[in-house]
Amino acid sequence: MFGKERDQELIENCQALIRHRSYSGQEGEVVATIEKIMKRYGFDEIHVDDYGNIVGGIVGSRPGKTIVFDGHIDMVPFDAEKWTQDPLGGAIVDGRIYGRGTSDMKGAVSAMITAAGFFAQDRRRDFAGKIYIACVVHEECFEGVAARLVSEKYRPDYVVIGEASELNLKIGQRGRAEIVVETFGKPAHSANPDAGINAVYKMSRLIERIREIEPTRHPVLGKGILELTDIKSSPYPGASVVPDYCRATYDRRLLVGETRQSVLEPLEQAVRHMERNDADFKASVSYARGREDCYTGTVIEGERFFPGWVFDQDDEFVQLALAGVRGAGMEPAITQYSFCTNGSHYAGEAGISTIGFGPSRENLAHTIDEYIEIGQLTGAAAGYYGIMRSVCP
Repeated sequence: MFGKERDQELIENCQALIRHRSYSGQEGEVVATIEKIMKRYGFDEIHVDDYGNIVGGIVGSRPGKTIVFDGHIDMVPFDAEKWTQDPLGGAIVDGRIYGRGTSDMKGAVSAMITAAGFFAQDRRRDFAGKIYIACVVHEECFEGVAARLVSEKYRPDYVVIGEASELNLKIGQRGRAEIVVETFGKPAHSANPDAGINAVYKMSRLIERIREIEPTRHPVLGKGILELTDIKSSPYPGASVVPDYCRATYDRRLLVGETRQSVLEPLEQAVRHMERNDADFKASVSYARGREDCYTGTVIEGERFFPGWVFDQDDEFVQLALAGVRGAGMEPAITQYSFCTNGSHYAGEAGISTIGFGPSRENLAHTIDEYIEIGQLTGAAAGYYGIMRSVCP
């Protein structure tokens, strides 16, 4: 399946992706490199969509299942002066490849593309089904939003998320919502505060009420965390002015089955409670919306609500993937992600059977001197190859 020559090819593919700065909305150069690699392996289909996702397909000679391997190609910014290695260099030191995005997640993307290329060569297209490698943009901003175009076009039966899992099998994740709480007051000169209504004081009382909300729980995914992440008032700076507006943002980790309304309801109840006890209290609760420019010129936007998901260990695809990884010589633990992924769309929104399997550790993402161990990289490629063999016999 793999050997020294193929491992070296995989490493070089990974380095080629790392050497492009691909912040969200600036993925064009790495997409061009991915296209060259896919063409070199003879992919049957290569498509760049309106958002700039690039998807390459290997089509078998016989009908069968369609499987998508998903990995995002955008990365978070870096300060090169704080790194001991070049963030865009792809240097190899002590068995590690260094660079921004190595673990999150160009290592996985390169392993997916390379594994599919080798699988097509070895089988000479004599397999059942279709294999697509979806290299997705804007995940760091919008988990799952750009992936909607992928599932819409290719209608996969199964999806593999390549986020870091240390080569273990992930069968679920908590989702994420960004909730905006606003309070409204009345401006006045701070020398005469009784003439106004201080929106920050109103917010501080509401925050205390929200802290009393009992978190939801799931037997596998744990608590539905609700955490205050920022607060700001207006006008700012507020020299000699009683603030008439305050906005707080909450990060809410979502559990399976939670809906947009069920998540907001406890906060809306807290607002109603405050309104009943304070005639001057005015507030609103809503989901944040995001809007970003794609490198293609298209605008990507959406509500920041990304559902959670989980599958049973006995699920058909979980067992197929497990058999494929075991066939590659690994014995993965079955767990779940602690963070949000594009699985929020594939599994949480679209209901597609989804698992996570990827190289490296999640706590290396977004760090200074981010790296991926070569053993993890090659292990991921072998695992992806094994899953392809299991799903597309």
